[in-house]
Amino acid sequence: YILIRALKEAVDVPIQLHTHYTSGMGSMTYLKAVEAGVDIIDCALAPLALRTSQPAVEPILMALKDTDRDPGLDLALLARAGDLLEKIAPKYRDHLDTSTLSQIDAGVLIHQIPGGMRSNLVSQLKEAGALDRIGEVFKELPETRADMGYPPLVTPSSQIVGTQAVMNVLFGRYQQVTQPVKDYMAGLYGRPPAPMNKEVQKKVLKDHKHKEQITVRPADLLEPEMDKARAAVKDITTDLGDVLIYAMYPTTGMKFLRWKYGLEAPPAEVLPKTIAQCEAEQALVDKAKKGLLVEPACKAPAPPRSASARRFNVFVDGEYFEVEVDPAGGAVNVGAGVPAAGRPATTPAAAPAAKAAPAAGGEGAVTAPMPGVVIEYRVKVGDAVKPGDVLLILEAMKMQNEIRATAAGTVREIARQPGDRVQKGETLLRLES
Repeated sequence: YILIRALKEAVDVPIQLHTHYTSGMGSMTYLKAVEAGVDIIDCALAPLALRTSQPAVEPILMALKDTDRDPGLDLALLARAGDLLEKIAPKYRDHLDTSTLSQIDAGVLIHQIPGGMRSNLVSQLKEAGALDRIGEVFKELPETRADMGYPPLVTPSSQIVGTQAVMNVLFGRYQQVTQPVKDYMAGLYGRPPAPMNKEVQKKVLKDHKHKEQITVRPADLLEPEMDKARAAVKDITTDLGDVLIYAMYPTTGMKFLRWKYGLEAPPAEVLPKTIAQCEAEQALVDKAKKGLLVEPACKAPAPPRSASARRFNVFVDGEYFEVEVDPAGGAVNVGAGVPAAGRPATTPAAAPAAKAAPAAGGEGAVTAPMPGVVIEYRVKVGDAVKPGDVLLILEAMKMQNEIRATAAGTVREIARQPGDRVQKGETLLRLES
């Protein structure tokens, strides 16, 4: 109330208020702002309101009905719009925060993490399979923010701080540092509100091109990029928005543009769910609740691998997998196939060439520490590397991360391609000592 009243007395432009419902105080905040003379408040339809979203518009509308601040909106039309959202909402239920039962986070009154930032943290931890560690992230976040000189918790600095806090919890404090954090501590985002932790800053910047925090205007160090971006996508689009997408995200942006303009088919994992798929999922959940889905019996321990085991390529739907077969009844001679009696021998049609999924782990394997997208490799087959050398850039949690060698060796295999999406633990490349 005090803030809005002071603004209305000081300026003549309309005042618009935006808040989230994370703490449960959003509706009360709006009503006090209305009393103070605010011009615009941001609300959401009921199906998508509350939690880390905005206060619901419907009860606010009723609270203001027949007052001098009644906006005159049609509640019946808003209810119809909400019904339409409810019909398609099941397609997006996987994005809901199920880490707690409560629709509000009373802890935000203590840790003061903005609602939009919490949504990102939940999404990142889900992606990493570590949602159960969100409490640790909340405890780490204030320490990470203090190390960085208390950047404001608004985009993009909130994302930079939050992602680094997640990294610190998952891998140890500053064992894995995102590129934006390095740039921030080098001063490329400007001067922070408070001094940064010198010890952490020195550790983070040891491999950065700026070993110390810059003292000049960051924009003076930027090189022109738009001409290069326009040239890179000129055969696809000239739309300025598309050019900016590529300029900001060269690898993932280019993939998106190729999908957008029909030059490539998007993979199944990025396609939206259909209502039919959601209904099928719900049917399985209902069966499970009724005890109609039974877990298979535990398999017996695998027997020892004998000397008779043989390795085969198995082709399935255009993909091939390398498997080992160990005959249970003793040695088997594997030679040229013999047609069954009375059946003419046929030559199978060649399967379409397909790249096998790289086996996870194994000797010399460098694996993905988290799910992400391969942006670029900094090495090639045959290169000699030493501990600490950057092997590739992996985009994860909306940030670019350097994957470094932990041991000396020679690059024996590049397992993926730029633009490939990988899961945690999948092999990115192999080294031999």
